[in-house]
Amino acid sequence: MTQRVSDVMTSAPVTVEPQTSVTAVARMMRDEGIGAVLVTEGERLRGLVSDRDLVVRAVAEGGDPNRTTVANACSDDLVTVTPEDDVGRAVEVMREHAVRRVPVVDEGQHAVGIVSIGDLAIERDPESALGDISAARPNT
Repeated sequence: MTQRVSDVMTSAPVTVEPQTSVTAVARMMRDEGIGAVLVTEGERLRGLVSDRDLVVRAVAEGGDPNRTTVANACSDDLVTVTPEDDVGRAVEVMREHAVRRVPVVDEGQHAVGIVSIGDLAIERDPESALGDISAARPNT
């Protein structure tokens, strides 16, 4: 039986508005034990920001993280999948675009989830090193 993205995705992802400070987003990630947050404007998906994005695009640039907004740090050239897509499609998208996380959007392009390489590893190969690490509780 073919698995759908909705079977493996993290639903109800954490979202922030583009003007949210990098500091606030970093604290959200810490408090929620997550590595990525979706950037939305109203109900429209605008970007994705990862913990690595915060470091490379904000902190390393030397700006004030309290004044730097997530709009300056997020990836806005997104690829997405739908909840109905086959899990294999998510793998193809990640491989083709060299990304570790993909927003999941409904027909109206509203963010309904996020699927990560770790989610796929847990589902497809839970005994692998990545599956084992991804299933572990976050260390905060």
